[in-house]
Amino acid sequence: MSIPALRTLFGRLLLTIAVVSIVFQLFTAWVIGQFMLLPVGKRSADDLAALMVQTAHNWQQRPDQERPRYAGEVWHLHLLYVGKAEQSLPYSTSLLPYVYFLEDELQTLTGQPVSLRMSREGEDEWFWADLAVGNEAVRLGFSRSRIGVHPPIALFLVLSVGGLVILGTAVLLARRLSRPLENLAAAAHHLGSGHWPAPVPEQGPQEMAALAHSFNQMGQQVRELLANRTTLLAGISHDLRTPLARIQLALAMLPAQIEPELVQGMQRDLEEMNRLIGQFLEISRGLGEAKLEWVDVREAVRELSDNARRGGAVVTWRDTGPCRIQLHKLALCRIVANLLENAVRYGAGNPVEVEYGWDEHGLTLTIMDRGPGIPAEAREAVFRPFYRLEQSRSAQTGGSGLGLAIARQLAEANQWTIELLPRLGGGTVAQVRIPFVSNM
Repeated sequence: MSIPALRTLFGRLLLTIAVVSIVFQLFTAWVIGQFMLLPVGKRSADDLAALMVQTAHNWQQRPDQERPRYAGEVWHLHLLYVGKAEQSLPYSTSLLPYVYFLEDELQTLTGQPVSLRMSREGEDEWFWADLAVGNEAVRLGFSRSRIGVHPPIALFLVLSVGGLVILGTAVLLARRLSRPLENLAAAAHHLGSGHWPAPVPEQGPQEMAALAHSFNQMGQQVRELLANRTTLLAGISHDLRTPLARIQLALAMLPAQIEPELVQGMQRDLEEMNRLIGQFLEISRGLGEAKLEWVDVREAVRELSDNARRGGAVVTWRDTGPCRIQLHKLALCRIVANLLENAVRYGAGNPVEVEYGWDEHGLTLTIMDRGPGIPAEAREAVFRPFYRLEQSRSAQTGGSGLGLAIARQLAEANQWTIELLPRLGGGTVAQVRIPFVSNM
């Protein structure tokens, strides 16, 4: 599991359950081995050691002619070989605890050190013990299959099968717990980006279902609140234009002897109020749902640059070839127009440059000016409504402080990004990134 995956709720739940389960499994294996397998194995080794010692004594006490018959009976009854120790055999290298138990008990019963020896017959292993009885060395042997225990295999099966069962259970539990929260987080992200997600399924554990129900209610309330706010904003802005139109008409009908400068000042104020109202209406319309359409970016940039030139600005744009993508054209035009207006206003009369480009990640539109630039600490603050670096209310200097706020809200509503960066040599670079560009 990668490090980023461990940061998710699913990864952490899975890791926690898996670690606790494996530790508990190892503890269980230790308890079973310490209090069940080892005592049983030691008792079995003690019984076999006692049988081997008794068999060695019985075999040594019998005449030579009866020893083969006795050895046959012992083999038939106990699968234990008994005979003379004639040839030398290598010592056992087995790590089975049973071997150590048997050696220890044989040494206790005989009072002499005993080390098991080992041989192989075919695919079967044999263990041998040479016991000194009287003046003879009696050799007793038994097959590895007689012990009948395979601790490594048993441990491997217990840990592997148990680990797989635990891992599968952990994955199932972690997924069932984290899936509703993942759905909720995705819906919250979708809602935060300005879109309305489908209702979150109200299912799963009682607490999760209650949380999903509360989220759905909250989303509906937020949607109604925003709809009411947008309707109210649009209504007020629209209603204000009627008395403004009457005032403009009254100004036009004033007698000629009225000071022209006073009338022109009032007309400029009315034009500024109309521009502000237009921006409020732009916000209310821009955050609504819009249809996707195929847009020729080169033509859109050329048209927006021409419009800015007609207003007296010096705008140049670089043609990087045809580029057609599917997006919200009205939102794109408003964003670029607002950024162009901002660049022209603060560009200190220098030319504003516009260019566009694309790669596998998407489309990038860039508007560059040669103004005084924006301090690093204010590059995010300028996107707040009514925030201005220049505090004047004049349209020639400070403006209303809504242009960048409108651009940012429109971009977020379409899951685009806007970033203001310093320009090499002075000025500001405004970049609009539009992901998932296709058919270029």
